[in-house]
Amino acid sequence: MTPDDYLLLFEYNSWANARTLDACAALEPGQLAEDLHSSFPSVLKTLAHMVGAEWVWNERWHGRPPAGPPAWAKDADFAALRHRFDTLDAELLEFISSLKTDDLEGTIEYTNSAGEHFSHPLWQSIQHLANHASYHRGQIATMLRQLGARPPHTDLIVFYRERDKRASA
Repeated sequence: MTPDDYLLLFEYNSWANARTLDACAALEPGQLAEDLHSSFPSVLKTLAHMVGAEWVWNERWHGRPPAGPPAWAKDADFAALRHRFDTLDAELLEFISSLKTDDLEGTIEYTNSAGEHFSHPLWQSIQHLANHASYHRGQIATMLRQLGARPPHTDLIVFYRERDKRASA
């Protein structure tokens, strides 16, 4: 994949996150916090995990590896999480748009919160983060259905169709 391909992937990720957040905004606070017995108990906790992961990887990519998940994600309300998503998605797009091919092949080294050391090419963690978000957006779609809400369409092909429609308008 080229740097432009990774940028497109994160443009999609930001678009899909925004659609998911828009759908979640229609929920009542009690619904956001309701334990639905998923990987993370609630919509709110799943969103906190997602944006926390974005933050962790962004910190690693900028040479500031954190010792663990961000403290602010633990008890954040929906508005605070949405603000974090907006901020981080913009930062990730800026970072990825600055990458060159050689950067993608560069090695990233870090120690995770369990104390395990890892080393791999940057492009692998970029792909991982996009895949991680897609996985949890799928969980949120199921949770929204459980709560009687309508999940958004976040398929990659829908993103491409909308992008192509905007480009031809």
